[in-house]
Amino acid sequence: MLIRFYGTRGSLPTPGPSTVRYGGNTSCVLVRSNSGTLVVLDAGTGAAVLGRELAANGELSGHILIGHTHWDHIQGFPFFEPIFRAGGEWDVYAPRGFQYTLRDILGGQMQCTYFPVELGQLPAAIRYHELIEGEFRVGDIRVTTRYLNHTALTLGYRLECDGATIAYSCDHEPHSRAFAGGSPAGLSDHDRAHAAFFDGADLLIHDAQYLASEYPGKVSWGHSTVEYAVAVARLAKVKRLALTHHDPTRTDVAIDAIGERVRGQTDSAALEIFAAAEGQEIRLVGTSVGAAGVAASATSDIGPALAESRALLAMATPGKAKMLTDILMSDGVAVSTAAIDRAETVAARIHPSVVVLEDSDAVDIAALADRLRRSGGADTPVVLVTAREDDGVLAAGGFADRLVEPVSPSYAQARVRAAILRRVSRWQRAKMPEDEDNRLSELKRRRLLDTPPEERLDRITRMAAAGFDVPIALITLLDAQRQWFKSRCGLEMREGAREESFCAHAIVGRDVFVVPDALVDDRFAENPLVSGPPGIRFYAGQPLILSGGTCIGTLCIIDRRPRDLDLQRLALLKDLADLAVEELERAHPPGAESDPDA
Repeated sequence: MLIRFYGTRGSLPTPGPSTVRYGGNTSCVLVRSNSGTLVVLDAGTGAAVLGRELAANGELSGHILIGHTHWDHIQGFPFFEPIFRAGGEWDVYAPRGFQYTLRDILGGQMQCTYFPVELGQLPAAIRYHELIEGEFRVGDIRVTTRYLNHTALTLGYRLECDGATIAYSCDHEPHSRAFAGGSPAGLSDHDRAHAAFFDGADLLIHDAQYLASEYPGKVSWGHSTVEYAVAVARLAKVKRLALTHHDPTRTDVAIDAIGERVRGQTDSAALEIFAAAEGQEIRLVGTSVGAAGVAASATSDIGPALAESRALLAMATPGKAKMLTDILMSDGVAVSTAAIDRAETVAARIHPSVVVLEDSDAVDIAALADRLRRSGGADTPVVLVTAREDDGVLAAGGFADRLVEPVSPSYAQARVRAAILRRVSRWQRAKMPEDEDNRLSELKRRRLLDTPPEERLDRITRMAAAGFDVPIALITLLDAQRQWFKSRCGLEMREGAREESFCAHAIVGRDVFVVPDALVDDRFAENPLVSGPPGIRFYAGQPLILSGGTCIGTLCIIDRRPRDLDLQRLALLKDLADLAVEELERAHPPGAESDPDA
């Protein structure tokens, strides 16, 4: 992969004689895979320079990943020349907000009051994607996202391709103020999780706006210290660390001195450290191992679940309760309040998306938080408002986040927003079947996808719906990125995303897959098909296994109420699935045109 820096300054562009070598443009980094996939990280003022180069080379298409929409990260977008060229195609990604869309925000700075060309007048085709935590792909690059600790909803990005990994973390503040100086004694669980996100990366590009000596006057401004960036890079065992988002008051000479000092304190064989400079280019040869595990899709639609989100405020101080109530209600979040000693009772009744709990000496706050997390039948995030900075005292509570006072309304809003979005987007994506390539080939060979309805199959789904007394019965075929319903009874939609599919879980095994109550199952509790239409509570899917042993999909039944199946009914579902397989093989022999009406 190729990486080139076009903007390394934080907060404010600072051109001038004292910033010539490291540059005065705000955040913008080019990433290009060996196959040519083009990604732009952030669209600060450096994007104007990059855009002129791309347009001159005739490169008019690519992807822009914006960490957050503060001005220093989007101010170059209206000057990005490729979007003014007809035929250009750009996919723009940024964190999902609550009240305003990404298009609204980018268009806001291009209103006629501020800019001569409005967003809707641009000749290029621009597609907008709003992200949560999870993963997605752009070309041959796997992108994983994680919320950072900032005064606005902000995502860090991990990019994996060509056997190499880049991690990008701007803007981010230490979770533990004690760890801002880089001392291991101040390390918190949240800082460990931050480091784990870029574990083993070949290159980490990390916010390093302040020095530890400057940090006490910058608390809650949402940025890292140089010492913190070095400490988490060591913890994550990354190979190279690029310090970026340089403070606008920092001169080239001052940045030189910082770089020399931290390199003198670090084993260069274990970690190479440098200050990112405009025009600097790095080529990575693959050496890293990809991130473990599979995350939910970062592009999933969580609108229905988000619209129903509710916060419980368990507060003893009226002023704090009012501040939090005002900012949450401005986001459209329903708010309930309770005294601290009544919090468990109220949480059990309303099943909140998040609990904001004020610290108190009158109760065992860690034990209370642990009970609140489990009170709604799922892992409800608890955000603690506290004046204590001793993370060790509070670690037992398993807090999703801590708001250490004094805390600004914008900072509190961003952290509670992140907790809510994590909660409503939580579900587990299915593993990939071992015979995935064979499955997809069989679907293609038999011309099964996107074919007309077939009465013999529709008869089976009608019998299943009536026989099990369920509102929905489907014959589902699993394509590479979607589930397509060959036959459906009780459902209008013809297809859906595979990443949300219950059937994607069912085809991994060979036996019937049953979910008695999706709301109390951590794999599905926050799935959009549970929190939104069709409102799945019960699911049973019998794999459709062809005579050659390949599983192509399921016969499934769905209910909007929890239930279970006895052995007799499980056998009946299998019998109906066997009938469906017989019909599919008869009407769709491999390599021949199907004849549904024969």
